[in-house]
Parts: sequence; structure tokens; C-alpha cells
Amino acid sequence: MTLPPFKLERYFARYEFSAPYLLCSSDCEARSVAELLALEPDAAARFERCWLGYTESLGAPTLREEISRLYTTIRPEEVLVFSGAEEAIFWFMHAALQPGDHVIVHSPGYQSLSELPLSLGCDVTPWLAREENGWALDLDQLEASLRPTTRAVILNTPHNPTGYLMSAADFARLNRLTQARGVLLFCDEVYRGLEYQEAERLPAGCDLNPLAVSLGVLSKTYGLAGLRIGWIATHQRELYQRMLTLKDYTTICNSAPSEFLAELALRHGPALAGRNLAIIAHNLALLDDFFLRHAARLAWARPRAGSVAFPRLLQGEIEAFCHDLVTQQGVMLLPGTVFDGSNHFRLGFGRKNMPEALNRLDAFLGQAGG
Repeated sequence: MTLPPFKLERYFARYEFSAPYLLCSSDCEARSVAELLALEPDAAARFERCWLGYTESLGAPTLREEISRLYTTIRPEEVLVFSGAEEAIFWFMHAALQPGDHVIVHSPGYQSLSELPLSLGCDVTPWLAREENGWALDLDQLEASLRPTTRAVILNTPHNPTGYLMSAADFARLNRLTQARGVLLFCDEVYRGLEYQEAERLPAGCDLNPLAVSLGVLSKTYGLAGLRIGWIATHQRELYQRMLTLKDYTTICNSAPSEFLAELALRHGPALAGRNLAIIAHNLALLDDFFLRHAARLAWARPRAGSVAFPRLLQGEIEAFCHDLVTQQGVMLLPGTVFDGSNHFRLGFGRKNMPEALNRLDAFLGQAGG
């Protein structure tokens, strides 16, 4: 297996811990350990007694029970916990795919969702989301792309980097199409719970489709990236067992303190998500005004869910624009070249200091005559 550099991660490595303002972060506002422990009266005392031996490779039974409550048909034994979402993606691809398999991947998107199938010798077809259609996916295009060798369809909704949220009708049709052909549907749902209208929240793929695998993580909706806890939920027992077996070659098991804090957080999940939705709503109002004022320089397709969007620079070259912004104003944006080579940039608005970063971007555009 040969993997190219992960462009997004390499770009972050250049600036993430030196730039004062990250205006491209995919996660939401984090919390401290103390803030989590304050959610329950005896949590601090219980945390001090947390045993620092090995944990179960499946994930702690009580943690898997809490995760299963996020779904309507999933039992704790159908949840497998990983060290973040990336490990879960990695082992799903290795457990599910073989050389020669055909895979259809939502694009643009997170690089590993397409790069890992390619590294395994799969034939990958991009399922292109287009800005002119509000980043919506074309189900007719998908149906035309399906082949007898299609093994999996990879979907991310709510979507990173565009903020697109698939409609309920399209999601139901997608599940019918894949299930009828015996195709696995990998649903990257890491932003589920951050829909701006709760009524638009989709059912989890694993609850709608026995051939679906749902991916979740604590870093996005809950703002707890530092815990490094992700998971998959699926009724596919054989696939589940293969992923578990492969996990023995990487992390084996998760961090005991992280699992304790993850379980605690999930018991208070609606409150944590609600806090981040309030931050997002406040920041979106500022962004609407900002992009209206800079419409001659920037194109804005307003997202429908999540904490990221994918605006387009109308004048100039995006790599140079992002470089000048971070070196002159200390504000980091993520150029579209790390996704699809376009002149877009990923903008993150799930953190409290976004207004300060936006003011600096505003000043930068003013200096540049934008």
C-alpha cells in the first residue's frame, strides 16, 4: 500500500500551532476537562479512580451503550470505538474493499475517503457535488455510475467542506439504490447533530439501511477533538468483526481517561451540541453580512449544517491569498487545492474567536482593495 501525503494535514502542520487565528477549523469550540467533570457532581472523584490499565478493544461497554443511544436500531454490540474517526475510516476501507472493487466517493471531500480505496487497488469514481447546484449531489448521476463491481458508496452529510445537507428524499432514495444492489453505504455522519433546523436532521444510515455503516466522532458536534474518540455503528456483523481484528494492528484499544470523559460527555450530548449550535448561529449572522459586503471578491454558498463552508475567491489565486493572509494577519484559511484544486477555501465558524479572525480577514481584504 502506497499513500501520498495527506495534503490537508500537511498544510495544517505549517500553520496550525503558530497562527493566532484558525479560520478554517473543522471542529467546534472545545471544553476543558474541568468543564466536563463539572457536568456531574461526583464526576471528578470518579475520574480520579479511573484505572489506567488496558481497555476493551471494542470500547468500554458503558461507552458503547451511550453511543448506541444516538441511534434507533443499534445495539451496544454493534458499536466499535476507535481512536478518532480517521482510524475508523482506515480500517473500514481495509475490511470492506479488495483490489478491483469499484467505489463511488462524494467529492470534494476528506482525502482519506478517496485515497484509501485507490491505495487498495480499487477503481474510484468521484460523485461530484457542484457549487452551482448548492453543492447538492445528483442521484441520477450516482445511479448511472453504479456497476456490477461497485462495492461501496462513500457519503459525507452534513458535508465537509461545503456544509451541504442531503435532503431526506434523496437520502432515502440513495439507501434504496445501494441496498437493492447489495452495495455498502459508508455514511460519514461526524457533523450529525449540527443541523441548523432540527427537523432537517437525517436518520442515521445504519438505522435506515442494513448495508450501511455510520461513522461518528466527538470532535465536531461536541467539540472534544482532544479525546480522540470515534466509532462506527452497523448491523454488518462480519464487517464489524473484520474491523475489530484489524484494529489489533494499530491502537488495539483506546485511552481509558478518554473513554471515561467521552461517556460523560455523551450523557450530556444535547447540551454540548446546543452550546456549539449557538456559537454557529451567531457566527453565521456575521458571515452573511461579511460576504454580502465582499460579494465582488468572494462567492458565498450558505451552508445548511455543520461548522464549515467552502467560499470561492473570485479574484486572484487561492494559495497566494491564503499565504498572504496568514503571514500578514495571522489568520489561517485552508485553500481548496488541498481538496479538489479549486479556487475555494474552507472556512470554519464553530469557535468563539471567529469574529476576531473575521475582522482581520476584513482588514486584509480592505488593504488588498477587496
